[in-house]
Amino acid sequence: MRILIYGFGPYRQFHDNVTEKIVRSLAARRGLEKIVFPVRFHKSQFTGAVEKFRPDIVLGLGQCSSGRVLRMENRAVNRRRNSTDQKPRPIARGGPPKLLTNLKLNLARQARVSNDAGDYVCNYSMYVLLDYIKRRKLPVIYGFVHVPCRYDPRKVLCLLRQTLLSSRFNVQSRP
Repeated sequence: MRILIYGFGPYRQFHDNVTEKIVRSLAARRGLEKIVFPVRFHKSQFTGAVEKFRPDIVLGLGQCSSGRVLRMENRAVNRRRNSTDQKPRPIARGGPPKLLTNLKLNLARQARVSNDAGDYVCNYSMYVLLDYIKRRKLPVIYGFVHVPCRYDPRKVLCLLRQTLLSSRFNVQSRP
């Protein structure tokens, strides 16, 4: 089983990113690839990682600026913008309006399900990867978790060890 886990580096007013701390703190192990992406709208950084590592499972981690609980994102939408004062525009012209994830981690009361990943780089990475996986008919399971910026990275590491990294996860097939 090959697993790719990615997070992001600093952005905007955030001089560090909790997801970078989490990804860098994951212990090296066979079959696990870890990447910290710069926060930018650059399709090839995401698709290139899947091409290079050929994972069975991809888990994205993104920082959210508010909230207290982890958010398991159910879907990515075909929209992006650099800032809230801009009008959203499509990620893929003519692409599906939304794409659904198919990895369900058992995070118990530590997380809630979310249908809105926003329209910044987290949603962008989700949409780009889900679209890439779908168009190429790759047998890749994909999920995404938003982590509040003040969340304890050790808690996420513990949850990942208990679920994904111990191979105790649930795949939900969706059309």
